[in-house]
Amino acid sequence: MDVNDRIKVLQEEISQLPKGYISQKNIQGKTRYYLQWSENGKKKSKYIKDGELENLREQIEHRKALQEELKELQNRQNSTVKMSGIDLECETNITVGRALLAMTKGVAEWERRDCYEQLQDYLHSKETDRVCLIYGLRRTGKTTMLRQAVSDLSESEFNKAAYIKLRRTDTMAMLNRDLKRLFNANYQYIFLDQVTLMSDFIDSAALLSDVFAAMGMKIVLSGTDSLGFSLAMNEELYDRAISIHTTFIPFREHSRLLGIDSIDEYIRYGGTLRAGELDFENPELNSDEASFKDDESTRRYIDTAICRNIQHSLACYEDGNHFHHLYSLYQAGELTNAINRIIENMNHRFVVDTIVREFRSSDLSVSAKNLRKERDPEKRTDILDRIDIDAVTEKLMEILDIRNKEDQSIGITKSHVIEIKEYLRALDLIAECPIEYANPELEPLEHTIFTQPGMRYCQAQALMYSLMQDKVFSALSEKEKTDVTERILEKVRGRMMEDIVLLETSKAAPDSVRVFKLVFPAGEFDMVTYDSVADKCAVYEIKHSNQVVPQQYRHLTNEDKRKMTEKRFGEIIGTNVIYRGENQALENDVSYLNVEEYLKDIPDSISIEESENQDMSPIM
Repeated sequence: MDVNDRIKVLQEEISQLPKGYISQKNIQGKTRYYLQWSENGKKKSKYIKDGELENLREQIEHRKALQEELKELQNRQNSTVKMSGIDLECETNITVGRALLAMTKGVAEWERRDCYEQLQDYLHSKETDRVCLIYGLRRTGKTTMLRQAVSDLSESEFNKAAYIKLRRTDTMAMLNRDLKRLFNANYQYIFLDQVTLMSDFIDSAALLSDVFAAMGMKIVLSGTDSLGFSLAMNEELYDRAISIHTTFIPFREHSRLLGIDSIDEYIRYGGTLRAGELDFENPELNSDEASFKDDESTRRYIDTAICRNIQHSLACYEDGNHFHHLYSLYQAGELTNAINRIIENMNHRFVVDTIVREFRSSDLSVSAKNLRKERDPEKRTDILDRIDIDAVTEKLMEILDIRNKEDQSIGITKSHVIEIKEYLRALDLIAECPIEYANPELEPLEHTIFTQPGMRYCQAQALMYSLMQDKVFSALSEKEKTDVTERILEKVRGRMMEDIVLLETSKAAPDSVRVFKLVFPAGEFDMVTYDSVADKCAVYEIKHSNQVVPQQYRHLTNEDKRKMTEKRFGEIIGTNVIYRGENQALENDVSYLNVEEYLKDIPDSISIEESENQDMSPIM
């Protein structure tokens, strides 16, 4: 069948399949699914009956695959590519010369990711026998990096560069033949985008390093199936690839790229970039295009960027034999739902723990006082003086635990959770920052942090929406309901700010510095940085506040807690509160550090000796 005939077949088949996407709503504790699509500029919706969901999902996925193939065929109805004056019949979608130059113009002036320098180092090194992998979740700048790398090539290098966008219908055999053609035409810089779409990539990836890289080609591979790259790195490309991860976007980089300097905006939307959809000179977020704008957009991102990523990679690896305990869920079409449930459950536990910590803590009286005297009249409230704390806490737990019971009803076992968490770590979506106890006999506690904060915060907002729909809770006045839910979200932002500071400090710290939360029999230090070489430490409190209040640092200056800390972690040389106000040093040697400035100034590495000669050093 020639290209024109195939295009006609695809157009006919696509017209018979449902269009749009699947969304879900939680109605009175039950999940309802809807097919949504746009027609003549209007948004339409149709309820999906029981038993129709999985078949409809398969049809939508099939339609997307066919649309992708159709787009590629329409773009290359004439598959002849002119290279170095020679016409070559190519089997994959190759772009060179003027077309490639046009492709790179739009991104040439954009800011570069922090990891971009690693790509440049590879392209201009004398490295042989190795390829370069760029991988991360969707909307984290992978394709943009490829195009920027092409635009930064010298004229002589550019004339030897080729960009290949792979499709699901392509195979490693087809790519092998095209790479031979490119090599014979004297092409040296090869950029392979969406390479993980090929079903046989993981099991055949060594071909690229062992043959073509060894022949002197610089081969850069990019794809959204991060797990596929991770599996390939452990098998086919073991010790034959340089890897560049894009999923984690720290605050300082997010701020530099998008012009956003607010920690709260990072909490709300952080984790992805929208290159091409955002005006980089505009400091305002284009929230309509945000990946984590609402529960529906977050669910779609999880479905397409995470669930499909895991399933596609496992299905393509060793003929699907790597599913292990997850195979029964995959076979039943329940794996996407299970991954979503586990992510939601992790966020659900985080919110419930925040509620318990807030409403049952001794800090509540301090919060009540602060809210009564809040300078902003819109935020000033006496709600915490008027509510029945025990009753409200019990009701919140009851409402939110209903969701937890639903999570357990689909038969997810402990083995499922362990395996899915392993894959989430491989995707760089979650990281562990352990909680230490002052008592050395107690084992550290696992503490999971999401590297994309917008995802966690959006799902916390969804839980608050569920709370607002509860019949008993809805009997409160509108102001009381809003005050309680906003108070919870404020505490969620505070806990998330703690996690962000912990995560980014630990990633920036050198190997000799440990970063952790330290828990005492009563109270805790939100963060401790301990240099094992110097045997000295710094202690931190992290507050989502712009005010200086003595209660904030009472644990940090408590002599008993300091003695317990110094007994295990050496002399305390820094006592700090990280908050949203201005930098300032108090007379009692407590330093207040602005959180945005702190996160922007975290160095790539620092030692305790260096920090002793610096004022308010970010790490020690």
